[in-house]
Amino acid sequence: MSNIILPGKEGKKMDIAVYGAGSMGTVLGAFLQRAGIAADLVSHDKAHIELLRTAGAKIGGTVSFSTQPFDGNGGRGRALLPGEMEKKYGIIFLLTKQLDNAAAAETLKNYLSPGGIVCTMQNGIPEPALAEILGGDRVLGCICIWGANKAAPGTADLTSKAGRMHFKLGGLPGSSHPEIGEVRNILEKIGPASVEANFTGARWSKLLINAAFSGMSAVTGFSFGDVAAGKISGGCALDLIRECIEVCRAAEIKIEPVQGIFPASFMDYKTPLKKSLLAFVMRHAMKNYGLIKSGMLGDLNRGRPCEIDAINGVVCQTGRRHNVPTPCNDRIVSIVHSIEKGELGYGPQNLKLFT
Repeated sequence: MSNIILPGKEGKKMDIAVYGAGSMGTVLGAFLQRAGIAADLVSHDKAHIELLRTAGAKIGGTVSFSTQPFDGNGGRGRALLPGEMEKKYGIIFLLTKQLDNAAAAETLKNYLSPGGIVCTMQNGIPEPALAEILGGDRVLGCICIWGANKAAPGTADLTSKAGRMHFKLGGLPGSSHPEIGEVRNILEKIGPASVEANFTGARWSKLLINAAFSGMSAVTGFSFGDVAAGKISGGCALDLIRECIEVCRAAEIKIEPVQGIFPASFMDYKTPLKKSLLAFVMRHAMKNYGLIKSGMLGDLNRGRPCEIDAINGVVCQTGRRHNVPTPCNDRIVSIVHSIEKGELGYGPQNLKLFT
């Protein structure tokens, strides 16, 4: 195993890091190692890092495999605490919580090689805030069409079908990313990766799904499949999607087809009959992602603030800028903040707050 060789760069070796090796980051790092690409995995979780370093990663869920230890031997990447980072990296895949983005960006700019980039795989619309610190040309966005849960230290579960894992890449309008092809080549070792001309529209296509399903999962504790199957929760998910569409229409953002199939206009509705049709379609469309639960639930369980303001909150903020009401997204944000404060618990009982 060796670090990847950059095409067209005179055989120069490029170091790669996954910063934020929680559930998604551990799965990403494990798949990269299995594909023969060395990547350092970085996390604040000492117990997790120790097991990755000594025993490797165990990946379960819809797949089952283990990796070699992330100990730097045999050309493998290392498992590191942030304070143990030493290298300058050509690519840093960022998967930390967005609550930490300002601090993460300030840290990571010290570990980027000349021409190195941060590729954010976070949900929401994280690129503008990162670009304020790192510069637009050093920030690449990646939409991950798959999910994972962290089961235990050293262990993560893939909650999507392995054959369905794919990636969408792009940058901020007006930014230059000559290295985007290299990032795509790396990710294609795991699954299909495409470069999106309308990356903002692709971001919103994923965001409306996250706002609907991750948002409802956070307030109910349901999996995405259970959200889609429930009469009240499924109806709320469609209301959340419709608000995203209305916000984007006002902001003149062209949403790319949802899941690469459904045009945003198809996901919109004006009548109960159309909403019933969409509910039926949604239940079937979510089958491949039915086991996923919101990553925010882990934070709520640990009594920590979660990313709700970076998901549903983005819809609310954009709606306010364009004078578009977003009552359903506002309610999700309010309920989650009440859960964070200990005023409510998450669970099916919260569905009554939407009726």
